[in-house]
Amino acid sequence: MATYVVNGASKGIGFEFLRQLSVDPKNTVIGIVRSPESVQPKVASEIGRDNIHIIQGDLDDYDSLKKASDATAKITNGAIDYLIANGGRLALTSAFVGLGELGQDHKVMEEELAADFKTNVIGNINLFNVFMPLLLKGKEKKGLFISSGHGDLDLINNVHLHFAGPYAVGKAAMNVALAKLNAEYAKEGVMLISISPGVVDTGNGFLDTDKLSEKELKTVAEFGAKMAKTSPDFKGPISPEESVRMVLGVFHKASAANGDGGSFVSHFGNNKQWV
Repeated sequence: MATYVVNGASKGIGFEFLRQLSVDPKNTVIGIVRSPESVQPKVASEIGRDNIHIIQGDLDDYDSLKKASDATAKITNGAIDYLIANGGRLALTSAFVGLGELGQDHKVMEEELAADFKTNVIGNINLFNVFMPLLLKGKEKKGLFISSGHGDLDLINNVHLHFAGPYAVGKAAMNVALAKLNAEYAKEGVMLISISPGVVDTGNGFLDTDKLSEKELKTVAEFGAKMAKTSPDFKGPISPEESVRMVLGVFHKASAANGDGGSFVSHFGNNKQWV
């Protein structure tokens, strides 16, 4: 029996976390989403398990996160075992260009960086902070941040991975923030880890080739070619089901005793193979 909180649970990887974690009827799974009224019917029709609870919360709204924590405490008797920070922002307006090109209009670049930092860094730090009192009272005391290989300096430099700058900056910054939080709470038995889920077909538009421009399609093709250089076995995006299964395998195996606290690894459990 375990209690999980999953942020960003409305679709893609987050929704798949709900599906897989709720298979065990003894688990209590809390999904934090912006719009519960649209997610609850989806959970009922596509998963249909009564051990899933959907609560409103928005990474851009601290008060909503605090209310989500309070609502969770009422369901779980004030304690959770696992916190999974999956929510984030990847704007298509900056996903296919480099910071140089994006910065040709400096106001657009500044707005994109500020929006990504607010959601992907400040929002996630707030999430961990408001749920930390519950995590400290849990048995496992483990937290997971869903990061990205875009935040790895070696990968960026080795294959000249130039696009999606604001997203990459946010993920890299949050990796550091998570390590700082882990260092702060490790003495109280908390273990926090960042894991990249790989390249996943989540239906967020980035891989929806039917809706992309010719220039954007070229960027996607370049990305695939660059990933193939680092991982010759790369065949393209994996499904949310496969990604979540692998991420959970790494997460559940990770421990402070093994030195995993504060680390940043892939869904393969290392910091070299991102896809």
